[in-house]
Amino acid sequence: MTEVTRTSDGTGDGAVALADVAAEGARIAANMARVVHGKPEVVHLALVVLLAEGHLLIEDVPGVGKTTLAKALAASVDASVRRIQFTPDLLPSDVTGVSVYDQETREFEFKPGAVFANIVVADEINRASPKTQSALLECMAERQVTVDGVSYELARPFLVMATQNPIEMEGTYPLPEAQRDRFTARVSMGYPDREAELAMLDDLVTTDPLATLTPATDAAGVRALVAAVGRLHVSEAVRRYVVALVEATRRSADLRLGASPRAGLQLLRTARATAALAGRDHVLPDDVQAVAVPVLAHRLLLTPDAAAARRTAEQVVGDLLRTVPVPRGR
Repeated sequence: MTEVTRTSDGTGDGAVALADVAAEGARIAANMARVVHGKPEVVHLALVVLLAEGHLLIEDVPGVGKTTLAKALAASVDASVRRIQFTPDLLPSDVTGVSVYDQETREFEFKPGAVFANIVVADEINRASPKTQSALLECMAERQVTVDGVSYELARPFLVMATQNPIEMEGTYPLPEAQRDRFTARVSMGYPDREAELAMLDDLVTTDPLATLTPATDAAGVRALVAAVGRLHVSEAVRRYVVALVEATRRSADLRLGASPRAGLQLLRTARATAALAGRDHVLPDDVQAVAVPVLAHRLLLTPDAAAARRTAEQVVGDLLRTVPVPRGR
């Protein structure tokens, strides 16, 4: 594990120098790339979400590496990691925890659920019932769990990486709109190219690269990186651009549900992380555009006419990026 430079004016875990964020991010991405072959853009987005203190939804057909991506990021950070296999019989208390009566003390004792970890891998989240899916709502939005009227704070960093199969697959439940809005970004793995698939055949047939993956940073390092990203300068023009994009989704004739204020906040946070990983101390409109589709598309609902015309939310966001005026200058 490589230590990053810490400035002397920080508190707690120490403050990471802004110039070191890109180098540390590249180190984590290279570590993940040892397992996730041929998908640098997907690895980069996962890292952006981590530094934006968000949550990532990985959606695609079975067998393309969704769980591998989640495990690779978890293995690259020396922090507590829990994996939850979502099934139809999974209960909300399995996720959040439950109060158990202790006969000796004659008091209720809280038994934490699987969500009490720095990184939670929610595998095939849409195979559980909506009731169980909703157990994550408070965790993801407020980073706390409330059981029997008592709130328990979750550790920082706290990242939910959820995988799901397309809703056309057998045995799946669609995620509620409120649940999708909690996810900072959604990414599709896609099939690997030929060279990447050949590399997988060489590496994965006889060995498991995940077993040999060593952490590139720890929880304290991630907290310091997140704090450094939060110090990036964002001009008023860029902030207005973010708001204009979000407002444009609410006026679009192709959408019956536009982006929420939370979407605008997450768009700005991920743009900050994108700029930091590029080695800049300020956010450009290009950074906003780079993350607009993965951050906004999964939150939008198409009108029946747009769906009948085979339009996608990604296409709608792309059209808005071409029509909303882009601010000029820093």
